[in-house]
Amino acid sequence: MGQPSSKSLAVAGLLFNAFVWGVCWWPFKQLEIQGLHPLWATALVYAFVFVSIAVWLWQTGRLVSWGPHPGLWMLLLASGLTNVGFNWAVTVGDVVRVVLLFYLMPAWSVLVAWWLLGEKPSRMALLRLVLALTGLFIVLKTPETSWPVPESLADVLALMGGLTFAITNALLLKLKDSPGSSRTLAMFGGGAVMATVAAVAGLATGVVAAGQAPAWSWWPLVALLGVSFLFGNLALQYGAARLAAHTTALVMLSEVLFASVSSVMLGASSWDSRTLIGGSLILLAALLSVVGPDHNTH
Repeated sequence: MGQPSSKSLAVAGLLFNAFVWGVCWWPFKQLEIQGLHPLWATALVYAFVFVSIAVWLWQTGRLVSWGPHPGLWMLLLASGLTNVGFNWAVTVGDVVRVVLLFYLMPAWSVLVAWWLLGEKPSRMALLRLVLALTGLFIVLKTPETSWPVPESLADVLALMGGLTFAITNALLLKLKDSPGSSRTLAMFGGGAVMATVAAVAGLATGVVAAGQAPAWSWWPLVALLGVSFLFGNLALQYGAARLAAHTTALVMLSEVLFASVSSVMLGASSWDSRTLIGGSLILLAALLSVVGPDHNTH
């Protein structure tokens, strides 16, 4: 048999990254069972990766100043809030519901690109926005509520995470001329900093419990998450650099499949008709964002 092609390896890298994000809910839930809140878990995991990357960059002489690229600080903030929202939401909420609400990201991207990049939306982009928001209303509208409003903290966190993820992607496009190592450092640093800030604020307001004293049993899962996120990020960068942007986005939608199958099999989620219909519209909007006639206009 011949060697796998560069394109095949790139797709495999993206699938690995999607798998990591699709099943990361399980170790986060296990850590919460052991008394470690998902915010503190996120802070530990991302601090572990941030320090590892920073030390490596320093030893190889690649640690550079962010002065010429002040937008990296915005990337740190947006990426950090994305991780706070997603990791907290998948730990305390229904995993399938959280991932679907998070994947409103392509809809938010229409508005964020208009605001941040000055890209006026096309008719197809507006259609995707309407489809996604219709799906959102169907998922959120329950017989007990008059309006489609978030019914839990997990809903709010998932929606926030999707919005800040859209902002993160727009910033990555805006900062494409900055060093790749600096962007990676900003994203992992953001996860550590913003999770810590959110945890401290949550403690002060009573939203986050103090939890149990530190335990050695946490560290295998923290290390597993850290190594997985690090290699997932490297796999994403490898794949995204070798495939068209719309192909990358299409492959990354497999995260929904990984999250749905794993969470339903392990009893952390269930499908109902409302979630199925609304989720289908959200995913249709996401698919149109990568296979529609204007997917290659950026």
